[in-house]
Amino acid sequence: MPFPLLDRTGLRIKPLTARKNKFRIEDIFVRPTESPRDLSPESLSKIPEIISRIRQARSSGRPVILAFGAHAIKNGLGPLMIRLIGEGWITHLATNGAGIIHDWEFSFQGASSEDVRAYVQEGQFGIWQETCSHINLAIVVGAYEGLGYGESVGRLIENEGLTLPDTATLEQNVREWMPADADRASAALDLLDVLRRFGLKPGFLAIPHPHKQYSIQASACRLKVPFTGHPMIGHDIIYNHPMNHGAAIGRAALRDFLCYAENIRQIEGGVYLSVGSAVMSPMIFEKAFSMAQNLAIQKGRHIDSHYIAVVDLAQAPWDWARHGEPPIDNPAYYLRYCKTFNRMGGTMQYLTADNRDFLLALYQGLTKN
Repeated sequence: MPFPLLDRTGLRIKPLTARKNKFRIEDIFVRPTESPRDLSPESLSKIPEIISRIRQARSSGRPVILAFGAHAIKNGLGPLMIRLIGEGWITHLATNGAGIIHDWEFSFQGASSEDVRAYVQEGQFGIWQETCSHINLAIVVGAYEGLGYGESVGRLIENEGLTLPDTATLEQNVREWMPADADRASAALDLLDVLRRFGLKPGFLAIPHPHKQYSIQASACRLKVPFTGHPMIGHDIIYNHPMNHGAAIGRAALRDFLCYAENIRQIEGGVYLSVGSAVMSPMIFEKAFSMAQNLAIQKGRHIDSHYIAVVDLAQAPWDWARHGEPPIDNPAYYLRYCKTFNRMGGTMQYLTADNRDFLLALYQGLTKN
């Protein structure tokens, strides 16, 4: 007998307007002319090399990938990242599920970030209608249309709504696509299930996003720059809603991982920036890079000339470049983002810095004449 599961249909889901938010995007967004505040002399000394590597990579048509944690969005850095992709310095963006959510909430209501401690005590943390239903629906629709996780949400914001097919079309899709394309047929069934369970009508479902000018996802969608989402089941508040669909999440997130991996495959001579991501970025990079190396070796090549800059708040007194990996009894061994990237070959540089200060200094250095 299978173990019993929690029934999410019994949850009392409140409208997002009932939630108190910590940050308003109009108050916190970072202007590109602002000055970095707390960069140490040591960190400042490392930024010119990163700028030089990015310039070299872009001049030779190589990728520059920025993987970042959700706090980059919560710190109001979306507009600055829009500049970086719009001006061609960054060619691929990757974040976790929380980064997707904060960017969407800023776009939809101009505010984000709830008081976790208080709302958990009320049994209300993460149980909000619009965030959960709109993002989940965007992913189910996107999976049906062959889109990735980040692109599905980015297109929702950019288009300010979703186009829902009628159930007869979906039923016909299933008949036509089975058995030759079972995955595509299953995506149609997933969407059919959601439309029926929630009584959604076909046609364009308008979902205004009055603050979408701040959205990095919408901008990436518009500029056709890959923005990939790399979620983990249960890590994000969208799993608190009965519209959440595991199969659709899996399809969209797998597509994003393979899109990310394809860009990692081209990382020879390129640059990888990992900013404020202690787990997601190093974990997806090592798998994608191993596959890239596997394919390169089969063609008689080896990927060695990539450059990795890792940025986080933690002090890292261990000199990874000079001494390699620390022994297992040294606390530095457990800095996952340093350990993993140090094992990836190429050149790794670690900076202790706030993401706001680093990205400001980076952008201003790249655009300086």
